[in-house]
Amino acid sequence: MSKKTHHVVPAQNGGWNIKKGGGERAILHTQTKKEAIDKGREISKNQHSEFYIHNLNGQISQKDSHGNDKYPPKG
Repeated sequence: MSKKTHHVVPAQNGGWNIKKGGGERAILHTQTKKEAIDKGREISKNQHSEFYIHNLNGQISQKDSHGNDKYPPKG
């Protein structure tokens, strides 16, 4: 079973896009990276997915897991 993922990536014409892993089209476009991260993290939490944040060069700079955590916190 493949993991669900969401990515914050730079848009070709400026701004930032939130995309589903493997998806061609953006779910959402924002003007700032911070806005994209905030909205993307919210989407990822709701969808229980892995969340990847990319730099301007496309390299992954950060990731969060909102999916099936093997070691969830107690309590």
